[in-house]
Amino acid sequence: MLDKNKVGLALGGFAAFMHLVWSVLVALGLAQPLVDFITYLHMVSNPYTISEFNLSLAIGLIVITGVVGYVFGWIFSYICNWAHS
Repeated sequence: MLDKNKVGLALGGFAAFMHLVWSVLVALGLAQPLVDFITYLHMVSNPYTISEFNLSLAIGLIVITGVVGYVFGWIFSYICNWAHS
């Protein structure tokens, strides 16, 4: 049996951490070259430009993705536990 809270915290924490890393890349001015490089590797023309860093948006992004990740982790473990019972 999966612990719904632990799975939710793990997935939510991972999602929040990845978006924290993204926010740091934006703040350091490294996000645009990274996006350009990734789209270049995929042979795609990049129509996006990275905006200026905004602390309140970054905090919102991290919190929202953490909460959404928690919910998805909780639902995933609920379904797994239900399927294996």
